[in-house]
Amino acid sequence: MPTPGEHKTVQARILEYAEATGWSIVSREEAEQRRGFETNLPPAERAKGCSLFFDNLLVEKVREFNPRYSDGKGALLGEFQHLHNNIYGNQEFVEYLRNHGKFFDHEENRERDLILIDYDDPKNNVYEVTEEWAYDNGHYGTREDVVFLINGIPVLVIECKNASKDEAIALGVDQIRRYHRETPELFVPQQLFTATDAIGFSYGVTWNTVRRNIFNWKNKEVGNLEAKVKSFCAIPQLLAFLKDYIVFAEKDEELNKYILRQHQTGAVDAAIVRALQPERTRGLVWHTQGSGKTFTMIKTAERLFREKAADKPTVLLMIDRNELEDQMLKNLAALGLGNLEHASSIAKLNQLLKDDYRGIVVSMIHKFRDMPADLNTRSNIYVLIDEAHRTTGGDLGNFLMAGLPNATFLGFTGTPVDKTTYGKGTFKTFGCEDDKGYLHKYSIADSIEDGTTLPLYYQLAPNEMLVPHETLDEEFLSLAEAEGVADIEELNKILERAVNLKNFLKGKERIQKVAQFVAQHYRENVEPLGYKAFLVGVDREACAHYKHALDQVLPPEYSEVVYTGSNNDSALLKEFHLDPKKERQIRKSFCKLDQQPKILIVTEKLLTGFDAPVLYAMYLDKPMRDHTLLQAIARVNRPYENEAQEMVKPHGFVLDFVGIFDKLEKALAFDSEEINAIVKNLKLLMVLFQNKMEQKAPEYLALIEQNFNDKDVDTLIEHFRDPERRKEFFREYKAIEMLYEIISPDAFLRPFLDDFASLSAIYSIVRKAYTNTITVDREFQRKTNALVQEHISSQSFSNPLEPVLINSETIELIKAQQGGGGSKVINLVKSIEKFAEENSDDPFLIAMAERARLVQESFEQRQTSTSEALEALLQELEKNETRKHEQAEKGFDELTFFVYRTLLDAKVNNPEAVSIKIKAAFLSLPNWKRSENSLRELRKQITFAIYAECDELDQVTPIVDELFTLLEKADRIG
Repeated sequence: MPTPGEHKTVQARILEYAEATGWSIVSREEAEQRRGFETNLPPAERAKGCSLFFDNLLVEKVREFNPRYSDGKGALLGEFQHLHNNIYGNQEFVEYLRNHGKFFDHEENRERDLILIDYDDPKNNVYEVTEEWAYDNGHYGTREDVVFLINGIPVLVIECKNASKDEAIALGVDQIRRYHRETPELFVPQQLFTATDAIGFSYGVTWNTVRRNIFNWKNKEVGNLEAKVKSFCAIPQLLAFLKDYIVFAEKDEELNKYILRQHQTGAVDAAIVRALQPERTRGLVWHTQGSGKTFTMIKTAERLFREKAADKPTVLLMIDRNELEDQMLKNLAALGLGNLEHASSIAKLNQLLKDDYRGIVVSMIHKFRDMPADLNTRSNIYVLIDEAHRTTGGDLGNFLMAGLPNATFLGFTGTPVDKTTYGKGTFKTFGCEDDKGYLHKYSIADSIEDGTTLPLYYQLAPNEMLVPHETLDEEFLSLAEAEGVADIEELNKILERAVNLKNFLKGKERIQKVAQFVAQHYRENVEPLGYKAFLVGVDREACAHYKHALDQVLPPEYSEVVYTGSNNDSALLKEFHLDPKKERQIRKSFCKLDQQPKILIVTEKLLTGFDAPVLYAMYLDKPMRDHTLLQAIARVNRPYENEAQEMVKPHGFVLDFVGIFDKLEKALAFDSEEINAIVKNLKLLMVLFQNKMEQKAPEYLALIEQNFNDKDVDTLIEHFRDPERRKEFFREYKAIEMLYEIISPDAFLRPFLDDFASLSAIYSIVRKAYTNTITVDREFQRKTNALVQEHISSQSFSNPLEPVLINSETIELIKAQQGGGGSKVINLVKSIEKFAEENSDDPFLIAMAERARLVQESFEQRQTSTSEALEALLQELEKNETRKHEQAEKGFDELTFFVYRTLLDAKVNNPEAVSIKIKAAFLSLPNWKRSENSLRELRKQITFAIYAECDELDQVTPIVDELFTLLEKADRIG
């Protein structure tokens, strides 16, 4: 049965659906002509030096939109060519796309905005889509599957993959990453990318291909390519992305690029609609922590400020933390907004409002205190309040409403509204005009489902370390003033009065025990996974004591203390004071996988707003509840992936030394549905592991009957010959392995160790047999690898898949080898591939390895029988032996002989003489791999040498292309 191809299944359909939504299809041939391809060059060279745009259309639209633009045709294109081929050049190009570029009006002797896209009247733009968008920078060539252009500017690329391929989307994204590395010029104008296999549809922005920033485009109909293309590529949607929803921000002194996701753009749109409704002036947006709430607020503020219907408004961005205030100002400044003020004091805030300032004002929420009534009665004042559940405390809400009586108030919160009196106040203030209290909601469950955040699992510490139930209840959980506690400062005041509770937590013997337990747990459970941890002490003094205790059982560089110091501190506290520079360095280093520290000891600082995806574990030794607990544990729920280390963070983990999670209903006063989505007991993972080992593993373990001898390997080769069956096994095994990694070491695992080790050995054999050189499935995780090594050393596993040496005796050796034909097929393919890698300067072997892979592919798809596949591979070995003798007789080296055989098979006249000429050309241009001019000259000499002796001239270019394709593969392998 034929398998679906990229073009038929995906690429052609995308063009069809795009055309149905208003995009005009431009044929590949027409696109190449409009980009200035050199048609007199061989096909492989025609893309060199071509334009990245449809030049004539671009210039035509510039003159149409900018009647006073008078520069020559090449002036603007020249400006674009001088932009850096990196994220900074891309950022500048976004400014052009948003019509913030400039040109000089000679007639009026002043600068004007350069309009490239008409956002006000979109029908004035030209929308085109084409395929096979090729580009060659002289070192590398790239061919993008589908490209969308607006007014001749490429803005979106879609990489299409065959739906029958394993991990097709991941491979598509890998190609996008390779395009960035090899032809970065393409991604100066291009802003978005998607990868699709007709089932999945992942999207992101160029210059950010980290997995956690690549998202699935959600549509009601799963797998419906038409619906996804027609919604994602809809002209209004794409214009909105370009104009509003791509953002740049600095993090750790590096520029990053992001795209707002569907829940973020939905909230911004809802907020704009609400703000412009005169009869409604309240709204509450709940977007769970880690889902990009800050960018949602920034974009809401920017769009409100630019909105014509808002009529030059005042937008107040009220923040609850100093750090966030600074970051907010930086991010807003990056948007190029001229009307931006920082109200650094109550007096300045009042003065700006009194003076009727129009623009965006950033300030701290507490600066509303004592604001005079009716300070500004305008209705086009929009107040966006971060962590809105905190504004209802005391009289702050009253000052807010009285001072700006006609303003619109939009509250944003990262935690769900609680069921306490505080929560009711939040709904009363912000959620009173919506049926269910929320203007827009993106819950914890939504976030986990989308992969925006990870699930959280907890485990209770041993009983002797937990706070006595009655003490925890009396001094904390049952206190009315502790209900709905909204920030760390409030929490600390409550804990100051909990004398018995704090004395227990800070007992010297207990601190020693907890420190030892933390050190052992980190070393055995967390460090092998590669991640980092927080230790949360009840107060600063506890943090200092924990640092001393940890230093006795871990290297001192493993941990650092981070808290706010004071001049009146004791000698103990001053020991860990940090200057701002040192603290910034610690924070930055902690976020990097390969740098110390591995554990941060904190009590207040960093428990809100600190985003470190490498943070996996929190050792919680501070009583917390409601919003403070949720904000703290959300530090560990950020997704993380490291391709180099082959790491994907499975979830966040909290080890509770207080006993808070033993009383979840009291500790988290939210709806039970939300609590269940927030955090789960680690015991659930144990149950899941046991279920999988008892329900899924037996069918695979039953395949092993003779302790992994050659017969068992034959059985595995045949059983997993079907790619779908293999894919399901890989998926199930990886789920079981990750559960083992999380739970281990634990006595619970003991009954399962032998079976798990055997299952891992099965995985190892199948993976080595069937995965190609692009490794999609990951190697064993660290703890599993140690178990497998121990298991293998105690057993005598045979390994019939050990590669054989390729030489004159190989054929007889394979025939005499025990085992079935399937094992021999796989073994021969792997052996040929390995031999080609070891001799990567021999194009003949590279070509032979390519043919061997095709044989395996045909074997796996059952298009070829086992005997036929084995016979085809043995013939390849015979051909290699024959060519070695012939090559020796002629005295040719590998390259010359390969060229000779290629020319001979193509029936080129005088193949020996032509081969010698081609070899001389290679010798005369030794820098051809590094020099564009040398490569071009080399291809020209080779092409002319073959032309002179070839009767079928249309064969010349394919011969040259095949030669250089193999040489490129050989170069990468080598």
